[in-house]
Amino acid sequence: MAQAWHEVAVAVMKANEIRLVPYVPDNVLKPLINAIHADPFFTAFTTAREEEAVGIVAGAAMAGTRGMVLMQTSGFATLANVLASLPVAYQIPVLMMVSERGTLGEFNLGQAAVWRTMRPTLESLAMPWQVITRLDECEFIMDRTIRQALLTQQPAALILSPLLTGGKASPVKAGG
Repeated sequence: MAQAWHEVAVAVMKANEIRLVPYVPDNVLKPLINAIHADPFFTAFTTAREEEAVGIVAGAAMAGTRGMVLMQTSGFATLANVLASLPVAYQIPVLMMVSERGTLGEFNLGQAAVWRTMRPTLESLAMPWQVITRLDECEFIMDRTIRQALLTQQPAALILSPLLTGGKASPVKAGG
């Protein structure tokens, strides 16, 4: 039986020695967050804001500890300044995993607005990013993106498509 996406993510993170996982709570990422908390390999904790989590992972990277920030799309909207002025400017391999909201059945207008800005922001920062849409590509994309970020000392983002996670769709049925 195939592993769930979050089980694959945990295995790849462990294989790449990603031990520190600060995050802002998110329902889509909940299975991953729960799995990380259940595994003593990881140090995981909530942060008040995504900017704080990026700063923590950047500091840890400079001290030799690998980490990854977990967040949803709306949280990414607050990061342009901190990304440009810290990990991009100083070549710190800050890794981010973003649950993609704002598309494919999204009911929150704010999420939809932010969704349209995420990729252009990553592009303007010249930050590598990959979208994971299928379980069969999850391990490869995660592993290679993490390795590239670490080898090139560049921040990178992994975007988890609702096609992979199931997303968060509206509770209202079509037509009513």
